[in-house]
Amino acid sequence: MILKLFRSRPRDDVAASLFERVNAAARAPQLYRDGWVVDTVEGRFELLTLHAVLLLRRLRALPAPAPDLAQEFVDRLFLEIERAFREIGIGDLAVPKRMKAYAKAFYGRAASYDEALAEKDNMALCAAVERNLGVPGADVQIELALYMRAVERHLAALEFAEIVSSTSLFPDLRTVLK
Repeated sequence: MILKLFRSRPRDDVAASLFERVNAAARAPQLYRDGWVVDTVEGRFELLTLHAVLLLRRLRALPAPAPDLAQEFVDRLFLEIERAFREIGIGDLAVPKRMKAYAKAFYGRAASYDEALAEKDNMALCAAVERNLGVPGADVQIELALYMRAVERHLAALEFAEIVSSTSLFPDLRTVLK
């Protein structure tokens, strides 16, 4: 009976797998080169958020059980952020305050990206990239906006089973910007 409390549910495993794939995409070295995003805790959070939002948009557009998985993915995302805080030495008393700030930032950026991605032109998306990522220069903003659009198209072509089973959810940045 008590062992049931320690067993993971199948969707927990899927949510963990999705997190790993989103995290891997957010840590792609190409995103940190050429001054795109600074490789800091904040920079990594921003790219993790960007990729998570793109995946969540697709999951929420699919029929059940995708929206439930989207929520489990968000739960996993924040669990991993909390774990990362503890690993870098943030104390138990400070973690809840940090988590609240990061949750507010995550949902604010998600709303910003949702609104910008709904626009047909890339001006709003470039502005969201500049505001959220602090990316200097119009060229880099446009490249990141094009990358986000390419990721969105790529994910739109995937059905639920493919999202769950695919080893890579995101197109290679080098092929997207050619």
